Amino acid sequence: MSFLKWPEAETRRLGAAIHDLRDKLHLCGHCGALSDTDPCSVCLDASRSRDVLCVVADWDSMLILESGGFYTGQYLILGGLLAPLDNVHPDNLELEKLDARLKQGETAEIILALGATVEAENTASFLNARVRTRFPHIRVSRLAQGIPLGAEVKFMDKETLRQSLKFRQDLS
Repeated sequence: MSFLKWPEAETRRLGAAIHDLRDKLHLCGHCGALSDTDPCSVCLDASRSRDVLCVVADWDSMLILESGGFYTGQYLILGGLLAPLDNVHPDNLELEKLDARLKQGETAEIILALGATVEAENTASFLNARVRTRFPHIRVSRLAQGIPLGAEVKFMDKETLRQSLKFRQDLS
């Protein structure tokens, strides 16, 4: 018994569309996003801030940030996180693309939006040291970490509490 009772023409049209999509998609030469144009629509958007660059590990992270509609700067997709045990080393990441973007002189701040895993922490430390050495005039920041909205302190794990204390905010 077949659950899909599409007309043959519709099935062929869908198959052709999937095939064409595969042929049209490529990586944006500017940020590394999957796109059907180069540069992608985010990089082409003249209303976006050019002085803030958000570095993310992968395309999915960029999509989540974009879906919120609150970040209006530029992106760079790193292509992963440092994970020596998984054989992911600095030469596996888009560091040359990052350096090229920073050499353009538009970036005043890099936001490291890499997550809170051990790999993300190691990658953030590596990038922070690299950028501060090569581009000392560029501010390096990271996403705040800590207790999620709606949570209670008594239910937090020790590492979340440690991060919350370390990156606490001044209320004045």
